[in-house]
Amino acid sequence: MSYHLRIAALAAAALLALPAAADGILVMDPYARAASPAAKSGAAFMTLHNTSGTDGRLIAARTDVAKRVELHTHVEVSDGVLQMTEIEGGIPLAAGEKHHMVRGGDHVMLMGLNGPLEQDAEITVTLVFEEAGEVEVTIPVDNARKPEAGAHGAHSH
Repeated sequence: MSYHLRIAALAAAALLALPAAADGILVMDPYARAASPAAKSGAAFMTLHNTSGTDGRLIAARTDVAKRVELHTHVEVSDGVLQMTEIEGGIPLAAGEKHHMVRGGDHVMLMGLNGPLEQDAEITVTLVFEEAGEVEVTIPVDNARKPEAGAHGAHSH
């Protein structure tokens, strides 16, 4: 590979690694996964960073890879038993703060998948913010990814 081609490839890789952004909101480290190749649902996880000086809110998401998309979280129903439920009213994003969407916490739920979420594929999800508008995010599918240490319950930092 020539020197110029290597530089171009590195520049393209660097651009792809940049977080997606809406007006004052950065979407960082997104990934999606499904429980199995035959799964009818999957989920997308990411960190949202509100870099603006005003509070914001993620109010919806949409994608062509699923028939229905909802913002979900887990709530304790009894003695440590968690139940997944839709988040009514969206996810608040305090000014200057990060919100971690993680397994066992808040996430984008993909229901009625139109096909399998295959390892190393990419899906496109549009996140809709109340104040910042829409941002289209390219999300890699990583079914092998393990939750980060201490991530369980870290969904509202």
